[in-house]
Amino acid sequence: MTDFQSSNQHENELWNEDLAPTRSDQRTWDWKSFAALWVAMVVCVPTYMLAAGLVAEGFNWWQAVLTVFLGNLIVVVPMMLIGHAGAKHGIPFPVLLRSSFGTQGAKLPAVARGLVACGWFGINTWVGGSAIYIIINAISDNAFQGAALPFLGIDLAQTLCFLAFWALHLYFIRAGTESIRWLETLAAPLLLLTGLALLAWAYVTAGGFGEMLSTPSQFIEGGKKEGQFFATFFGGLTAMVGFWATMALNIPDFTRFARSQRDQAIGQLVGLPLPMALFAFISVAVTSATVVIYGEAIWDPVKLAGRMGGWGVIFALAALSVATLTTNLAANVVAPAYGFSSLNPRKISFRMGGYITAGIGIAMFPWKVMESTGGYIFTWLIGYSALLGPIAGILIADYFILRKCELDVADLFNNEGQYSANGGWNRAGIIALIIGILPNLPGFLQVAGFVTGVPDLFLSIYNYAWFVGLFVAAVIYLIIAKK
Repeated sequence: MTDFQSSNQHENELWNEDLAPTRSDQRTWDWKSFAALWVAMVVCVPTYMLAAGLVAEGFNWWQAVLTVFLGNLIVVVPMMLIGHAGAKHGIPFPVLLRSSFGTQGAKLPAVARGLVACGWFGINTWVGGSAIYIIINAISDNAFQGAALPFLGIDLAQTLCFLAFWALHLYFIRAGTESIRWLETLAAPLLLLTGLALLAWAYVTAGGFGEMLSTPSQFIEGGKKEGQFFATFFGGLTAMVGFWATMALNIPDFTRFARSQRDQAIGQLVGLPLPMALFAFISVAVTSATVVIYGEAIWDPVKLAGRMGGWGVIFALAALSVATLTTNLAANVVAPAYGFSSLNPRKISFRMGGYITAGIGIAMFPWKVMESTGGYIFTWLIGYSALLGPIAGILIADYFILRKCELDVADLFNNEGQYSANGGWNRAGIIALIIGILPNLPGFLQVAGFVTGVPDLFLSIYNYAWFVGLFVAAVIYLIIAKK
């Protein structure tokens, strides 16, 4: 890498210090670092509410937890495969895209991935701001509650708390990726212990976990959704895959710092599926206990912390804020910061890309996305998985099948190299991406409310959006690329 960085290849519009391949002295992440990264990202409010959405759709507790586990067991496979390129060649996601989309065409999927992360950035920032809002009202006896502001739909204090938590992210964006890594490593064990402490509190306070763990599935004979299990299950499974489908793409942003392939693979396998299932179980069990303690099911941990009262609310919400911050920085700042930087490396650094992400995160009004579990899971999660699945399929097909894991790293930064055909646009990648998205488009448009009367076939396809997109795009890419 040293020879490459000292060459003239970096004297062009495709290179800056943040996008350059990692040197050997920068590759310090062992498997424990990756496991800690995932634990710190897993423990967050949107993850906690995943099981809530599934139970609301008719699952019993173990079906919800199992669906979460299976979804993450599936998504960790492309995570490790795509991460292989980062660990071997030291390149981030936007640079890897140049192999299959071209040196200019790569900007399209990089920005698409970045915009999804901006959406998640906004959602998590709203959650963290809500925690601050509840803390100040708990301390002041609800002195800061007020009427909703026109257009925004939230009150002034909610708006200011959202902006305050948003501003906290700017410090870490300014400090760079090393500060994010330090925070993740420090927070991971604390957050895991906090989740277990919440589980213990619920069990002791309720004298057990209550009725919800014995509530039957709504899909059994006589249930409200009898005969609808598999359609709902595969939709939920796709949503669970979609939850981390974002990270499955830009995981090279992190694995480029891995000491070895073994470290990135084991770390991810240990850090993702089981912690996700454990946190889903904590979510269901604690919510079950709230029925006994408060007389209602409280799925939102922010609202639950607000009901605890005393110093418990402050401790719980402070922990939630840290959890939300760690997840947001790693999962929803790094990827779009690199992605936006790749648009114009000379003018947009990693830091500036992070600032752009923060700006878009405000503009998308995240509290409106979170208004219903149906909209959250079946519109937001599945919807963007229909976009990201094809990108994952193309990357895997190109890197493992077409390239046999071999890349000319210097040419990835060269507008006149082997990845710059057709003016920097690889037609195979672009066409495969479009065709991979098309089968899921009608179903998405109906679920999102843009059209009505879509044939049932397209709604069934939409339930498998990530899988369909990945497979179709991969096949089409290989057919075109090999011609």
